[in-house]
Amino acid sequence: MTQHTGGCRCGAIRFEASAEPFYASYCHCGDCRRASGAPVAAFVGFQAADVRFDGDTGSVYGKAPVKRSFCGTCGAPIAYLDERLSDQIFFMLGAMDAPENYPPRMHGYVGEELPFFHLDDGLPRMEANTVARPQGDRS
Repeated sequence: MTQHTGGCRCGAIRFEASAEPFYASYCHCGDCRRASGAPVAAFVGFQAADVRFDGDTGSVYGKAPVKRSFCGTCGAPIAYLDERLSDQIFFMLGAMDAPENYPPRMHGYVGEELPFFHLDDGLPRMEANTVARPQGDRS
């Protein structure tokens, strides 16, 4: 069984997933840019039941339904959580120990993409979110 591991910069947060990820994507939305400090964010998603934290699980900020976690010690961003998708967790690709193993498979929120930062990689490009939310919910 493959173990997928990651954590923060200082080691206070460590996590592992015991099953394969179901998702890997870039997000170009302004909220992800601000949360990550980068022109684009990248995430890898796992079923929450397959994830185990060792030590601290991190601090959380945001407003419902979206929350983001980070290390309260070193400040490193860890994950994106959505109450509407409570059975899923989306780790920042940079929080993974081997981020090269999780190549994104699509781009989300390309309407918010910065005009000077375009990845011409042939991946599908979505105008909005890349993970289905409950019917009628577009955020």
